[in-house]
Amino acid sequence: MTFDERLRAGAARVQERLADFLSGTRGPASPPDRLAEAMRYAALGGGKRLRPFLLVESAALFGVRQENALDAAAALECVHTYSLVHDDLPGMDDDALRRGRETVHIAYDEATAILVGDGLLTLAFEILATPETHSDPAVRGELILGLARASGWAGMAGGQSLDLEAEGRTLRADEIRHLQALKTGALIQYACAAGAILGRASGQDRAALDAFGRLLGQAFQLADDLLDVTGDEAKMGKRAGKDGDAGKATLVSVLGLEPAHAELLRLEGEAIAALDRFGERADVLRETARFVSRREH
Repeated sequence: MTFDERLRAGAARVQERLADFLSGTRGPASPPDRLAEAMRYAALGGGKRLRPFLLVESAALFGVRQENALDAAAALECVHTYSLVHDDLPGMDDDALRRGRETVHIAYDEATAILVGDGLLTLAFEILATPETHSDPAVRGELILGLARASGWAGMAGGQSLDLEAEGRTLRADEIRHLQALKTGALIQYACAAGAILGRASGQDRAALDAFGRLLGQAFQLADDLLDVTGDEAKMGKRAGKDGDAGKATLVSVLGLEPAHAELLRLEGEAIAALDRFGERADVLRETARFVSRREH
C-alpha cells in the first residue's frame, strides 16, 4: 500500500467512525434534527483527516491496533472540525468556502454554525470519556487532559485569539512562530502525544514523538502559508490569498518565498530525524512529514 492509499484508507475509517458517532443514536437522547444534520455536513464533508491519521500511526508504533485508536482519532477530528466551522464565521476569518463546499454558516446560518462547533467540541470529550475509547480510566483521563490543553486558551483557541489581534500589525518571526504553534501546532502535537498515551509509551519515546509533532506542526503551517500565496484555489477547495487580503503576518511575508521554502525543508528534515529511535517502525510517520511539507492542497 502506498502512502497516499494508506492516508485515504485511514480517512475512510475515520469517516465511518465519525458517521457512527454523528448518527444521533448512540446517546441516551436524540439531538435536534437540524443541528445533527449541520454537524454531519461539517464533519463528513471530506478532508485528508491528517490529525487522526497521525494519532493512529503514532499509536501503531507501540502495537496499538487501528481499531483501538479510532475513537480517540474521531474525537480529535471533531475538535479540528469545530475549529474550522468557527474560524469560517463572519466574526473570525469570514470564509464562504471550505473543502470545496459552502461553509456551515452559509449553508445553514450563523447561529447554527456556532452550535455546530459547540456540539462537535463537547462530543469530542464525550467520546474520550467513554470506556469504549480505552478500558483504563487513567488513559482516558490523560487523553482528555491533553486535548483540553491543546484546544483551549493556552492552545488552539489562544492561537486564534493572537491571530485576530495580529491582523494589520507587523510581527517578528518569533511572534509568528509562537502564534502558529498554538493555533495550528497544538492539535498536531497532541495527535502524536495521544498515540503515545494509547500505547503507554516510555518517557523517552513520548519525548521523541512530542518533538516530531511540534516540528510537524510548524511545517504544516508554513506549507499552508506558502500555498496561500502560490497554491491553486481549485485544488485547495478554499480561497487563496486570504491571509494577505486580511493583513495577516506569516513567515512567508516576513522571510520571503525562497527562505520560507528553505525553512520548510529544514523543518521536514528535523521532524524526520526526531523519529530515529523508532527505526523502520516510523517509516509511515516519516512519509507523513514529507507529505505535509510537499503537498499541493
